[in-house]
Amino acid sequence: MEAIGYGLYMQMLDRAVAAIRAGKTPNIDAPLDEGVEVSLNLPALIPSDYLPDVQQRLVMYKRIASAETEADLKELQVEMIDRFGLLPTPVKTLLRQTRLRQRAERLGIVRLEAGAAKGRLIFGAQTRVDPLILVQLIQKSPECYRLDGADTLRFTLEMETEEARFHAIEQLLTVLNRKADAA
Repeated sequence: MEAIGYGLYMQMLDRAVAAIRAGKTPNIDAPLDEGVEVSLNLPALIPSDYLPDVQQRLVMYKRIASAETEADLKELQVEMIDRFGLLPTPVKTLLRQTRLRQRAERLGIVRLEAGAAKGRLIFGAQTRVDPLILVQLIQKSPECYRLDGADTLRFTLEMETEEARFHAIEQLLTVLNRKADAA
């Protein structure tokens, strides 16, 4: 424990306990960071003028990143408003981006990227997205969607504004989740 630090040790221990409880053998070779990477090219942060204390900001970042459900995020949002005042736009963006990360994670997407006009989703080995949904999506709008290899969906959409970007990605995740919920 001294060699790797307390935080990493606790993370490894939590993973091993969860695997054992699920009746599986802990995989010590698997990378610890299995979260979804989200890059929307938007400012998503807690500004220092909103929350000046660095330690409190770090704690809030950790709590937001650790939120597992939308209800957890709602609770954090209410707490932040109560403690620090109305949320500035970058904090709202951070919370909304975290919701996207949660949705993507449930679908087995490991990376989500989007800019003003283009984006891509990279699917993990254990994705819950129905391949038939992907085929239908591409056939319906080949000018907007295409597969790039076996694990990447590229898309070209109008996403100039922050709202348009979130709306486009939320709609795409809803479409990809359609048959996955029935499974």
